[in-house]
Amino acid sequence: MKFDNSYARLPERFYTRQTPTPVAKPQLIAVNTALAAELGIDPGDLSAAVLSGNTVPEGAEPLAQAYAGHQFGGWVPQLGDGRAVLLGEVIGANGRRDIQLKGAGRTPYSRNGDGRAWLGPVLREYVVSEAMHALGVPTTRALGAVTTGEKVQRERAYPGAILTRVAASHIRVGTFQYFAAREDTEALQALTDHVIARHYPNAEDPGELLQAVVLAQANLVAKWLSIGFIHGVMNTDNMAVSGETIDYGPCAFMDAYHPQTVFSSIDQKGRYASQNQPDIAVWNLAQLATCLLPLMGDRRHAVDAATDIVHSFPALFAAEWSRLFRAKIGLETAQPGDDALITGLLQRMATSGADFTNTFRALADGDASAHVTDDGAWDSWAPTWQARLKHERDPRTVMRAANPAFIARNHRIEQMIEAAVEGDFAPFHRLNTVLAHPFEDQPEAADLQAVPENHERVLQTFCGT
Repeated sequence: MKFDNSYARLPERFYTRQTPTPVAKPQLIAVNTALAAELGIDPGDLSAAVLSGNTVPEGAEPLAQAYAGHQFGGWVPQLGDGRAVLLGEVIGANGRRDIQLKGAGRTPYSRNGDGRAWLGPVLREYVVSEAMHALGVPTTRALGAVTTGEKVQRERAYPGAILTRVAASHIRVGTFQYFAAREDTEALQALTDHVIARHYPNAEDPGELLQAVVLAQANLVAKWLSIGFIHGVMNTDNMAVSGETIDYGPCAFMDAYHPQTVFSSIDQKGRYASQNQPDIAVWNLAQLATCLLPLMGDRRHAVDAATDIVHSFPALFAAEWSRLFRAKIGLETAQPGDDALITGLLQRMATSGADFTNTFRALADGDASAHVTDDGAWDSWAPTWQARLKHERDPRTVMRAANPAFIARNHRIEQMIEAAVEGDFAPFHRLNTVLAHPFEDQPEAADLQAVPENHERVLQTFCGT
């Protein structure tokens, strides 16, 4: 790996130098050869020893990043990488990327944690992050995964594992909060300069950086909603300023559509329910704006300017949401009444308990009546939609490109994890193969499109820490 470690060149209060803790007997589960090629890495160099941290590659400068954050609205002044070690950065075909080992052992930020990961969350993040990439959603990626030959104690003893994660960076809103809370303006300026140079080189000042992050997050959350994805824990330390989806803990894709859907076992009050995700993004961005105020000149002017920027989110989000959902019902052009047409369908889906993914996929065939089953619901909506389609050039092609046939369904993820714990990784590899082409018809994988039977339904998801 050809490392160029820009984060390690920042002041040392940004991180702690930290070598991964060796494990007993690492064994490869998977190497993402396509991603390795993008990064300019020979897949043959990604041995179990390297992907476990037992061997640190030449040029790496392992470290654990410091950050803070609001967790479910409650302020925590110091969090940081409690079970992850950033090996360094490589520059490949798609620019600079972090390479991080997740589950690499205790760090100074572990608090009471063991710094390890068990097999289930590692495989879930591998599958879901790669599925999100295939769906066209900005996301961290999975470069590889290994078992450790050790047990990790959670509700019981599980096989240990380590995920090698790739990201544009691991810099979070909480990274800015860490220094703002300490009134460390010098560090805030250094971090701002670093993020601008790394992610938003056209931004000329902190205000323009804030605007760029607001736009990136508006587009990201709109994409989440367009595929029925629920992040689960949108804490400020889980929001990457790069605009990538990061930290796949109790995440899930909806089966039956309902805007108030919650899966996370720790989200008891529905703070991060599906429909709340745009509002939470605004809340998080307001925390970022507060951090940047000391760098934005006169206080009164800075507050007004930052407020205006954060308040631009709803319009940006609405525009992207409309664009994405118009495509989902076959519309390339925009006309008055389109949003009402979309929301009318969503309301009927919620009442019918219609499967989100399968209903939209069925629209490409012109008939979703088998999914929107509430009395008269389909017949009261379809004629207006069909009349609207007559103004479009090729709506079926548009819908097939916007509506995946396959998502990482929760019950299939759980079944895959259960098999892997028993030593069977075939379901894991099969999911990755199918989900790499989510918009293609794959008749041999029709079982992965099926909604869960009652006994298969997953009502709660867990983060695994």
